[in-house]
Amino acid sequence: MKIFSLLLVLGLAGFAPGPKLVTTKLPGLTVGVPEGFAPLPDDGIAAKYPAARKPLAVYSSPNGRVDYSVAVRPTDFQAPDYNVLLQIYKASIQRLYSKVEFIKQEVRQVHGHSFASFEFVSTVADTRRGEQLASIRKYQAVQYTVVNDQMYVFTFDAPANEQAQWQPVAQAVMGAIVLK
Repeated sequence: MKIFSLLLVLGLAGFAPGPKLVTTKLPGLTVGVPEGFAPLPDDGIAAKYPAARKPLAVYSSPNGRVDYSVAVRPTDFQAPDYNVLLQIYKASIQRLYSKVEFIKQEVRQVHGHSFASFEFVSTVADTRRGEQLASIRKYQAVQYTVVNDQMYVFTFDAPANEQAQWQPVAQAVMGAIVLK
């Protein structure tokens, strides 16, 4: 009887609903944004993501610790070999951080489009002042795709110590991208 109960619970757990996403339209695409996330205003984007070219959109969790961003930029890649793109962006990710622990790196299909897709935990160590400060560790899921002459970059990041909570959400978000 105990075995039957355990199998029943495990079987029902397989049918548990996934993370709740809100379908959101952006220019040229539709994304799934985690329920409860809110768009960052322009000044919030500028403070959190200082860059010459701001992201198309950034959505943040209520406590501001978890973000989902969508960026678009021109690219010279035309119908790229996604396996080559995977290697190029893997090297780029490795240069950005002190340490990278890859969980997944693959070329995947999402709603008919190919993506170079990564999941990893990054570490940034700050030793600028000659003393070791606390490292910053983040769980991240990143996907790259090319449409016409545009590179789309989708990034989900959360504190590494919250990976177990956010990984299923990140995977759902990355699977909900629909490009036109």
